[in-house]
Amino acid sequence: MKKVNYHTHTKLCMHATGTEKDYVQAALDAGLDILGFSDHAPFPDNRFDSRMRYDQLDEHLSHICSLRDALQKGEPAGAASGLTGIRPLRILAGLEIEYCMDMSSYYPLLLSEKKLDYLLLGHHYYMEDDGSYVHVFSIPKKYGTPAYLKYAYEVRSALETGFFPILAHPDVIFTNNFVWDKNCSEACDLIVDAAARTGIVLELNANGIRKGIRLLGGIKRFPYPHPEFWKRVSAAKLPVVIGSDCHSPSYMWDECVSEAFRLAKEWKLELVDSF
Repeated sequence: MKKVNYHTHTKLCMHATGTEKDYVQAALDAGLDILGFSDHAPFPDNRFDSRMRYDQLDEHLSHICSLRDALQKGEPAGAASGLTGIRPLRILAGLEIEYCMDMSSYYPLLLSEKKLDYLLLGHHYYMEDDGSYVHVFSIPKKYGTPAYLKYAYEVRSALETGFFPILAHPDVIFTNNFVWDKNCSEACDLIVDAAARTGIVLELNANGIRKGIRLLGGIKRFPYPHPEFWKRVSAAKLPVVIGSDCHSPSYMWDECVSEAFRLAKEWKLELVDSF
């Protein structure tokens, strides 16, 4: 199996450190075969925070392209770019992005006009009945676990579009301090069933492991990955990729990535290295 990471951020998202070159160097140092950039995608109207502005996107993609060209040309060009330890490394240009139905024409534009290699579905917001967006890291207590169902239905709709080959941290909603109930189970089933029907690869995300063990819903666990979700994935024999979700070059292949691989083995997941 190839050594890959398709979930990589840069300082442009405003909650990470490091430039595009820093992450390429980290990937070279870690011996990766494939590095996929997937910083948080901007929208033309700059909705949502913690991401680059729309007018920064072209420059970001240009930096990635230049680094890719330098490596493809070999040692002299790679060294001239300031990179060391040059070795074969495939670099992909992607974005982590939410699915917004009112922006359905934007996703094909990113793939065609911006020539992205992939879109990573990282659904950090869902829409409440009043039309407001709610961040999944902090679902208000008044909404409770029924919010999980709204989230899951939106994820299902997104996967059915065919725009997204990978679903990042599919269990990220369980960051919240709600006791497990039938809504949690149904939300898991909705996402797992949609992934099975559409052939989407699910990402086991190491960044949830970096957040450490916490008391959530009366259980000591990582915010994500959540074992109840991954038991369903294992039973369905769905393809799974490990994602570092690195917000620092030092996280490219750290002990939390290793722990993600250990959990994948424990949960008998079907690991893949491509999509």
